[in-house]
Amino acid sequence: MNTPGMLTLSPTCMSTSALTHDLPSSRGSISYHTVEIDGLNIFYREAGPANAPTVLLLHGFPSSSRMWEPLLPLLADKYHLIAPDYPGFGHSSAPSPPDFQYTFDNLARVMNELTTKLGTTNYVLFMQDYGGPVGFRMALSHPERVRAIVVQNAVSHERGLSPIWAVRRKFWTDPAHELENLKANFMSFEATRQRHIGSSPHPDRYDPDAWTDEYAFLTRSGQADIQTTLFLDYRTNVASYPLWQKWLREAQPPCLVVWGKYDPSFTVAGATAYADDVPKAEIHFLEAGHFALDEAADEIASLVRSFFEHLDKNED
Repeated sequence: MNTPGMLTLSPTCMSTSALTHDLPSSRGSISYHTVEIDGLNIFYREAGPANAPTVLLLHGFPSSSRMWEPLLPLLADKYHLIAPDYPGFGHSSAPSPPDFQYTFDNLARVMNELTTKLGTTNYVLFMQDYGGPVGFRMALSHPERVRAIVVQNAVSHERGLSPIWAVRRKFWTDPAHELENLKANFMSFEATRQRHIGSSPHPDRYDPDAWTDEYAFLTRSGQADIQTTLFLDYRTNVASYPLWQKWLREAQPPCLVVWGKYDPSFTVAGATAYADDVPKAEIHFLEAGHFALDEAADEIASLVRSFFEHLDKNED
């Protein structure tokens, strides 16, 4: 018999914690850190067992390591995941351009130093958008560290650039006169929204918080100078495509390509182009946009897990 005022737990309430073991994902191992690299505070997300195979997740524009949040709990049971923010992005330091050289070479250098400091010298590179230019530079500077690559809407061939890059190319040749056109094409609220939705037939599946938060980031003090300075350097990526393709052809890394086909920036031809360099590359097209995790997180996780399992078996 219960005495007045006594709280009694039912068997259902007491067994709730046991039920969590049946859930397909868990956030229990995800943690958030900051480490100093060359006087900068570099933020990163970490998940999974430290002794498991490592995956280095490199984010795109104008996102941050936050874009990987849907994927982390779906892989953290078997893999060690590290997702950093580049300087100028997310929760990492964002010095003004006079105080930091915003180039893709320099971002890759900082990311290399981060992995060295963390003792992460063997990993799968998972690259999205800007993650491609950063990741390919890392691969060329330390090819011995790269077990495999996963590409999600990251271009390394000119035919992957959609027609909207015409305005962006004009900025590279005449930045002073094309700055405002670039901002409208690249950094406006509508451009930020469209980068997610693209031509998806299911816009109702997209959380508006994604582009609202990214636009708030883009309009933060100092960000316009940081991002336009970095984007002016994007032309060096296009010039580097032949070098990246040469590395792919020679190294033949195990390669998985998962591609949101409603991407307004990068065409599906950018995905199939990887097979020209790595004939055994797995290529999958998703009902999703530029940020495919918005709409296809479960499918991406399934494809990635299968790819990793085959990779592990082939290395045994």
